Amino acid sequence: MKRAVVVGSGAREHALAWRLAQSVEVVVTPGNAGIAAHGIACVDVPASELDADLFVIGPEAPLVEGLADRLRAQGKVVVGPGADGARLEGSKAFMKEFLTAAGVPTAAYGAFTEAGPALAFLATMTPPYVVKTDGLAAGKGVLVTDDLDAAIADVREKLSGAAFGAAGTTVVIEEGLSGEECSLLYLCDGTAATALAPAQDFKRVGDGDAGANTGGMGAYAPMDAARGPIESAVRETIVVPTLAELARRGIDFRGVLYAGVMLTASGPKLLEYNVRFGDPETEAIMAVVDGDLFEPLRAIGSGKGAPLIASAGYAVTVVLASPGYPEHPRTGGVIEGLGADGQLAAPLADVVVFHAGTARDDAGQFVTAGGRVLAVTATGPSIDAARALAYVACARITFEGMVMRTDIAATVSGS
Repeated sequence: MKRAVVVGSGAREHALAWRLAQSVEVVVTPGNAGIAAHGIACVDVPASELDADLFVIGPEAPLVEGLADRLRAQGKVVVGPGADGARLEGSKAFMKEFLTAAGVPTAAYGAFTEAGPALAFLATMTPPYVVKTDGLAAGKGVLVTDDLDAAIADVREKLSGAAFGAAGTTVVIEEGLSGEECSLLYLCDGTAATALAPAQDFKRVGDGDAGANTGGMGAYAPMDAARGPIESAVRETIVVPTLAELARRGIDFRGVLYAGVMLTASGPKLLEYNVRFGDPETEAIMAVVDGDLFEPLRAIGSGKGAPLIASAGYAVTVVLASPGYPEHPRTGGVIEGLGADGQLAAPLADVVVFHAGTARDDAGQFVTAGGRVLAVTATGPSIDAARALAYVACARITFEGMVMRTDIAATVSGS
């Protein structure tokens, strides 16, 4: 039987492994307690010491650190760019320079390593003010605010290294764009690219997009508003020029190119690139994949085409997070409502519980072990149906101080 290795330990990796396991043997390294309970093998062994027909790297950090390069040097088929392509996510300053060279529509910006020039540039901007950490910050390195004093303080804190250490000692300041955001994930084989079902995620911790930015509190797919003409415009004005610029620089990008796009009144503009499957969008996207995932991923990893992956129905993912998330999550709470397999103790058809940050205590109970704990995902024939089912499922899970948005996909146009 063919075998796939998924690298990572969160709900994204759980979703990828769950979908792949429907057609091939799957091993996750290192995985987590919930993935193992779901009947998927988890091993605490470096990916380079494993054998498989396909390796899928989930998180951004190992990609930036060159894991895909090391695995390819061993002759392995890998979904994930090398370190050169991963710079698109690893450095926002590099990404913005790349976009300018490629002619990709994006927000006006400046990149700075010193407070004086940064604050002078900030003073020329109009709200909302957008201040980004240059390096990796687990989805938490972006401040969007209408408060100039807050933006000034954030610039100073980041450049001092107090906020994100070395990852924050360069900041990118951008103009604020208005419109609806969408996430378009493209499978790239080094030359061609095909889109997965478009998704939308919800980054703020509180209802109504209130509170701090997080790694994501929920998502839904497909986002119908991003289909058809919008996806075509993104492909022509953003993705095609990006592929051309990658080729011009000699970068062989085989993996997932995640385009975070703002649908502005003047057309789609790129907010950022990620170089891997998004989280929590992947949980929703994997739930609507219609057919085999292994062979298309193996094709892009081999540089042999980017096959279309069809989708069916709709999915809504609601994240359950630890108290204090995202700034100071408190973990160790017992999770009620899960069975021995990590799924709902009182099961519901068309619901999957993906584990983001869980562990088992000495009594064998699931406990919280991260900021984001679970990604409860439901499917249905419409967004409304999937959303209603997702929240029915969430009501069957409890842990002390559980943080959950109640408005994921609540105002989706045409739902």
